[in-house]
Amino acid sequence: MGSDAEDHPSRARREPGSEVPPPSDRADPRAWCGVAAARLRRDRPEEALEAARQAVDRDPHGEWGHRLASLALERLGRDSEAVASAQEAVRLAPGSWAARLRLAGALRRVPARWREAWEEAGRAVRYAPDEPGPHALSGDLALIRGDHDTAAASYRAALRRDPAQPGARVNLGLTFLRWDRHRDHHDPAWEADPRDTGRARRALETWSRRIRLLLAVALTAVSVAGLGFDLYQEARIAGYAVLAAVPLITWRQAARITVWPLVPAMLGRDLWLSVSVTVAVMTVAAYVIGVAGMPALEITLTGSFLAPAAGGEWAGALGFVLFNAPAILVLRLLVEAWRGRPVRALAEFARVPGDATACRDTDVTLWVIAARAWWTILALAALPWPRVALAALAVPLWFALAGRWSRPDRSAGPVLGPVLRRDRWLGAAFVLLVVAAGCVAAGGAVPGWTRAWQAGWAALGLFAVAFAVRAATAWWRGAPGPTRSSLVPRDHPPADLGPSSGLTDEVRHAATFSRSVVLSYAGPGGPRSVAVSAVTSVSPSGEMRVIAGDEAWEAVERDPRVAVFVGDPRFWAEVRGVAIADHDVLRITPREVLVREYPGRHQARTR
Repeated sequence: MGSDAEDHPSRARREPGSEVPPPSDRADPRAWCGVAAARLRRDRPEEALEAARQAVDRDPHGEWGHRLASLALERLGRDSEAVASAQEAVRLAPGSWAARLRLAGALRRVPARWREAWEEAGRAVRYAPDEPGPHALSGDLALIRGDHDTAAASYRAALRRDPAQPGARVNLGLTFLRWDRHRDHHDPAWEADPRDTGRARRALETWSRRIRLLLAVALTAVSVAGLGFDLYQEARIAGYAVLAAVPLITWRQAARITVWPLVPAMLGRDLWLSVSVTVAVMTVAAYVIGVAGMPALEITLTGSFLAPAAGGEWAGALGFVLFNAPAILVLRLLVEAWRGRPVRALAEFARVPGDATACRDTDVTLWVIAARAWWTILALAALPWPRVALAALAVPLWFALAGRWSRPDRSAGPVLGPVLRRDRWLGAAFVLLVVAAGCVAAGGAVPGWTRAWQAGWAALGLFAVAFAVRAATAWWRGAPGPTRSSLVPRDHPPADLGPSSGLTDEVRHAATFSRSVVLSYAGPGGPRSVAVSAVTSVSPSGEMRVIAGDEAWEAVERDPRVAVFVGDPRFWAEVRGVAIADHDVLRITPREVLVREYPGRHQARTR
């Protein structure tokens, strides 16, 4: 059991000077919001929640306070409350992209609400296409679903608006690696609870593992009894009797699955779950073939060995039943090594120097590159044409080019050195691969040079040992290992901390009583401006309710970004915001307010 600070990270010891005191004007709700935002930036969610609630108590109609409270609640793990606060912020300011983004971020952590989160993120992108935050969150939502192409497009859109987005950069690299979550059997867009699909996955895996283990032990015992102790008939009868346990195991595990309609889709999403289930079914068939094809006892003495005159069907079935698990492991390592574009991923990770998540993912990506080189050298060494082994010389060249291509700036120094110095096993693995490539190439260049072949095979074996030791050490310590399961996405800096744009009392008065109100929007042929029939009201949060014609309504459906120009005898104001059609009015949420005096008064004021 860890300490209280470890169990609750928000209570951990902070650096001196990280405290944010209450505002000097404790009656000002926006000042309290500023304090809450500052505390969230310093990762103090409990104190931030207290400040946000102070702001909400003083101004219940301010969406900024509800938005900050939602983010603080999310960091404290209170997801349902975070969603409720975010929904209140959206209710108060339905055209606020920050409120929509906050609601999408809160919904994505609630099971079976991915579709709602995706819709809210899409609205945030539509309301503020020039902001990187909505694009980055859209990329995250697509990434956790395994839609790598959509995620990459969203991350690129975020980086075009802000190239210094570390989360978008790292996660873009994960799309090149075709990263999948650990729960890739579950589609977040499903209405089912992930816990139900998780239980179904464990039941299928348990069923497959028990069936394969049972039949492997049974076929080994049957073969030993039939061929070694002259109990041929008895062994076959016992072998068939073991099959009675298969439906019992199947029934017991099937009873634990409550989402049978989703099982085919789960198998389609999770490749290795599908392989495990398929191999279990094939193992039952191979077991039946092995028991039926087991030869009668015919032993001939050959040297010092007893060799049964066995049939090919029995031998093949026995090999499949006994060695399907190692075969699946080798197949999985092969597929995972050759999946994705690791060099492109390295180039993205290298653009975030010093970032802990980027360094961790770089380490795993380098192991992927090393695994590819190992499989390449192994294939060249195993081919029956020695001259082909000369191609192994391309492996060290590939390493050099990969290191060069992964630099964000070709004139800069290497960026992979810190990772190699921290992971000594990785450095040793690359040295062994270079040695193996040289030895295999030398063996192919000089026919009959068996020592070179032996040294190459030894180096390949030592690489496998280094990989296994590195993986076992990481598992024992609970640290990131060399496999794809250690890849992790990076969180983004909060993009929804900024203040909302309110209206001053003078602008409220002018918008309500002025007859000089003009609505500007994007029409089919360009910007259009029309006189507004009336501004029916201005809500306490600054939302304007405007009556406009049908053309304006159609334009808002295409592009909700509008501007309202308000005239007053003393000044004119431009309110830029987002319009949403609601019954008979357009609800305009301010995003930027510009107030200017008429010519002759040279002072401009921006709100």
